[in-house]
Amino acid sequence: MSIAYEVPAEPGIARRNAWILTVAQSFGGANAPIVISLGGLVGQQLSRDPELITLPVSLLNLGLALGTLPAVFVMRRFGRRSGYLLGTMIGMAAGLVAAMGIVFSSFMVFCLGTCTAGFYSSYVQSYRFAAADNTSGPQAQKAIARVMVGGLVAAIIGPQLVIWTRDAVPGISFAGSFLSQAALGALAFPVLWFLRSSSVQKMEGQHVAERPLLQILTSRRYLLAIATGVVSYGLMTFVMTASPIAMVGHGHSIDQAALGIQWHILAMYGPSFVTGRLMVRFGKERVAAVGLLLIGSSAAVALSGYDVAHFWVSLVLLGVGWNFGFIGATSMVADCHTPAERSKVQGANDFLVFGTVACASFSAGSLLHSSGWETINWIVLPAVALVLVPLVWRAARPRLV
Repeated sequence: MSIAYEVPAEPGIARRNAWILTVAQSFGGANAPIVISLGGLVGQQLSRDPELITLPVSLLNLGLALGTLPAVFVMRRFGRRSGYLLGTMIGMAAGLVAAMGIVFSSFMVFCLGTCTAGFYSSYVQSYRFAAADNTSGPQAQKAIARVMVGGLVAAIIGPQLVIWTRDAVPGISFAGSFLSQAALGALAFPVLWFLRSSSVQKMEGQHVAERPLLQILTSRRYLLAIATGVVSYGLMTFVMTASPIAMVGHGHSIDQAALGIQWHILAMYGPSFVTGRLMVRFGKERVAAVGLLLIGSSAAVALSGYDVAHFWVSLVLLGVGWNFGFIGATSMVADCHTPAERSKVQGANDFLVFGTVACASFSAGSLLHSSGWETINWIVLPAVALVLVPLVWRAARPRLV
């Protein structure tokens, strides 16, 4: 009987892949900030229903959730590199379709473009797992954090492109920003061309153990990793989706809202320089727990006032909290599977995380319209407590599975 298995890449190739993925993250990671910064504002221009103004951002997250499992299938069938190259082409199409929707004043076409951008993001989000494909233990944690550093560059590129290109097409605000989104996908294509995959060999007469997914899902360790990722990413998206609209609604400018998102995304990825080392030293569960505490603190700041400083400080705390919580959760997931189980375990995790994120994003717009900015932030506190308690309990008992 022949069993296919992956041969780990040499350490030098693994490091090279991590840097390639970091650069690709710099381009691909800027895809979402453009939609997040402008989706609600363009929605205000194109939608007649005020409850639908954040629908374009929500569809970004829906596309991300729906694209997760197809992306896993493509990469498992054709390899990481081929899948990622396809992803960049989807990213190019997304920017072009969204720009077309703005040019022709079609809310439906614009929403199609932002949903397609979510499908591109489903590939970009898996860069973090790809960095850990050929490493384990502390090196895997550092590789995951290193790739997330690329988001720091994306945090600068995305919002700045919004500011620089929003009037690039004369008489049609924001169309130029989505054309620049398409250009970012084009720039990522040649970078990912140089990605090297693990070689696949066959092993005669041996059986590679692979547990059913349902059995893996019954593991408390895996369930806690998923819950941590769901709460970290879900709450971050829930608040971030509503924040630009809330800022403009409280009398702040579009540029201040875009810069607030930029500071937020800088805070999301900036700590990645040290997150890997912190996890090695203190443990991924402890780092994730601190992340959830910071997310709770961001809600407290948001509830304390409506000045620009309140919004920006809240968004920064939210970003750092997401970094610790989500990277910690990613490392927790990476410890819950064998190489043979990798695709389905990672795919199930991302489907559940980003499916929840999509639901959070959809509810943010209508809740902001019906109940206000304060209600959104009050919801954060019990959600944090729900996962923080078992996470702290797990961190105190690291050997329990």
